[in-house]
Amino acid sequence: MALVPDSRLVLGVLVGKRVQENAVKLLEDVKGKLGGRTPELITSDEWSGYPEAIQEVFGEEVTPERTGKPGRPAGPRLELPEGLNYATVRKTREKGRVVNVVTRLVFGVMAAVLALLGGKKVSTSYVERQNGTDRHRNARKGRKTYRFSKDWQAHESLTFFTLYSYNFCWPARTLRQKLALKKYRQRTPAMVAGLTDHVWSLSEWVAFPVCQRS
Repeated sequence: MALVPDSRLVLGVLVGKRVQENAVKLLEDVKGKLGGRTPELITSDEWSGYPEAIQEVFGEEVTPERTGKPGRPAGPRLELPEGLNYATVRKTREKGRVVNVVTRLVFGVMAAVLALLGGKKVSTSYVERQNGTDRHRNARKGRKTYRFSKDWQAHESLTFFTLYSYNFCWPARTLRQKLALKKYRQRTPAMVAGLTDHVWSLSEWVAFPVCQRS
């Protein structure tokens, strides 16, 4: 899952094993939803497949200029565009508790990462919190229960349903907007991201046409 921390918007979902091919598919989906724009900052855990997947999806093909020296000229290669920063988090646990957190810059400039975070630390806590919310909303993912999925397609479909409906139909307490003393405006991730101006009902979201007539 790909998540925008500021708005809590679920940007991309892929149901499957954590393998290189699926990481590429997820990032290609994210790139399409960004309109081809390059994200300024990507953060994740230290899974080894992510750096190569990021380079494959967001990299730009560059052919080095001829040096004039003997030998075969260098062929085209993928280079990350300027402005893309990628940092990782590694957590050390003892007896089930996190005792140490180490961050590492993989691509980009640390000064740019710190500026984009606005004084906050590199973190994966928003994704971890969303995973907990997803388990709460999707009974098939509840731990140690008999509600597990017995059909892959049904599991995949309900995963898309719960995660994407969250964007439009689930007001998050941490996203509410204070209007006056003890008065708040409830907001969903889609509202914070500027995709809509109200909280959708499930029936409105399900009935909304995918293809709009011009």
